[in-house]
Amino acid sequence: MTPALLIEALREQHFERLHHVFDAVCRERRFMAFTQAGSMEQTFSFYRSVVAGGHSHFVAVQADRVLGWCDVLPTHGQMRAHVGTLGMGVAQSSRGQGVGKALIQAALAGARTRGLTRVELTVHSENRVAQALYRQMGFVQEGCMRKGWYLDGQYFDIHHMALLQ
Repeated sequence: MTPALLIEALREQHFERLHHVFDAVCRERRFMAFTQAGSMEQTFSFYRSVVAGGHSHFVAVQADRVLGWCDVLPTHGQMRAHVGTLGMGVAQSSRGQGVGKALIQAALAGARTRGLTRVELTVHSENRVAQALYRQMGFVQEGCMRKGWYLDGQYFDIHHMALLQ
């Protein structure tokens, strides 16, 4: 029997396992703006600031394995205090199993309780699976940043999407 999938608010006990998943997704060089994670010290410092700030950041855990994460972090500026930015990733072996959807649902609920009424994200133009998931969750494309990413001598467009809640 497969262990239950748990969606949990980020806690210190998740940091090391989350760092490894984040690094693995970055090293795929397809989905993230980073091609590798920073040092554990850097990422742990970021995670601590997220937890201390009470921000919406969730991890998917199954049998003590972190399978992915999703956060909605506030933007800066008084005029954008109602806006959050969604970031997420799921381990390659856990994709297509509903992990991403469960994470987004939890992060959006957390963002709502914090008064965020607009959630934005950017997604690689060729990441059609993620775009479909975001549309399923209610996000709409609002624009395109042409040649927004550059990797290995090639430019890629970045789509801007948003959800009003």
